[in-house]
Amino acid sequence: MKLSKTHFYSRVHRIPELKFEDQRLTSYSGIVILQVFFKRIKLKSRLKNCFTHLQANSIVGFHIITMILIINIMLGFRKLRDVERFSDDPMVLRTLQLRRIPNVSTISRTLAKTDKECILKVRNYSKTITLERIAKICLNRCTIDFDGSVTSTTRYAEGTAVGFNKQKKGKRSYYPLFSTVAQTGMVLDVHHRPGNVHDSNGADTFIQSCIKDVKAINPRMILETRHDSAFFSDKIVKILDSEGAEFTISVPFERFAELKGIIESRKRWKKLNDRWSYFESDWSPKCWDKDFRFIFIKQKVKKQNKEPIQLDLFRPHEYGYDFKVIITNKKCSAKKVLQFHNGRGAQENIFSELKSQCQMDYIPVKKLTGNQLYIMSAVLSHNLFREMQMEGVKPNRNTTEKRTPLWIFKEAKTIRLYLFHRAGRITRPGGKLRLTLSGNEATKKTFLEFLHRLMPTA
Repeated sequence: MKLSKTHFYSRVHRIPELKFEDQRLTSYSGIVILQVFFKRIKLKSRLKNCFTHLQANSIVGFHIITMILIINIMLGFRKLRDVERFSDDPMVLRTLQLRRIPNVSTISRTLAKTDKECILKVRNYSKTITLERIAKICLNRCTIDFDGSVTSTTRYAEGTAVGFNKQKKGKRSYYPLFSTVAQTGMVLDVHHRPGNVHDSNGADTFIQSCIKDVKAINPRMILETRHDSAFFSDKIVKILDSEGAEFTISVPFERFAELKGIIESRKRWKKLNDRWSYFESDWSPKCWDKDFRFIFIKQKVKKQNKEPIQLDLFRPHEYGYDFKVIITNKKCSAKKVLQFHNGRGAQENIFSELKSQCQMDYIPVKKLTGNQLYIMSAVLSHNLFREMQMEGVKPNRNTTEKRTPLWIFKEAKTIRLYLFHRAGRITRPGGKLRLTLSGNEATKKTFLEFLHRLMPTA
């Protein structure tokens, strides 16, 4: 008698006999928390409003496709084809309110049909989630960081271009500009751009728009912004100053050779601690019509100077020290300004999580708006992960000098491990729907804690 493959494996390798059939089993029991959370924030209806002008032309609703992308990302999958891995999972289908998940071709074709109006509405919805959270916690001061992040592809995609790409030189890419809120670790807004533009391209109107949106929540709230040297310009400084925002911006040595002379001629530096020294000056480039506060900083370092020799023409050099200059309109001490400005490094952690755990660096289709919708789905997934953890929980810390997030957040991969990736069985004893999980006490405690906080209010 010929043995089946699974029976053969069980006999030869001494493992249990394998059998694949529909037993109403789910690999993602924890997604019941997303089902409750999505209902609480009315995700489906609010996404549907973003695509009202296109719904009549589609077999599957654009909002459904967007929700599938969000679920795909939140479960830890990357490619569109990974949808096949959970297409028959009963808990995923219940969360999406579907009997069957569309195949990969349908999802890809739907992404290709999106337009600029869709992207703008989804951007506004993502921004609304962040603004609503800022309003809920009644911040006295709100800190917004601005920076760009490269998203590369090895193939052609509409709107990509070859530009500065430190990690993958010569690859086509997008270079979206992000604004993030330091206190919540959420993305406020995204300005989509091709990969061959300067970091400050379109930044003036984008910064102004973000400031106005946040100030509309509470005009009395103190607004702070932080920027790297790519944003140093007369225009951006004037916008920030006129909008009443407190700002710090790194100053590029390469554009102002006189800064090198100012630092090298300085004999007395005020000591902040064993590592940092500084002096201040009211200064501005010759083409500016107003002076601002410039803080010149010297830092002790142990590393060897490996910068190109040509930069010595512009950068001050002293063995064992690094130098930087910050322009600001803040009135606090130089130490607090330095701590505040250095806190912008936390934005790099957000970019890292967006790319490594929310798959923002994946470019799924050739159509520009389809790729933009995927990026926005990644941003929405990140914001929803943060919103889940903040809902119903008081902040863990007060405002710090570096503007560290007020909550201690778990990374997306940790939430997946603790909550989402849990096996279970769906049954109907006595006609009542039941989801049965293992009796692990730690898992039970975490599940019930999240469900208690996220249950929709009446």
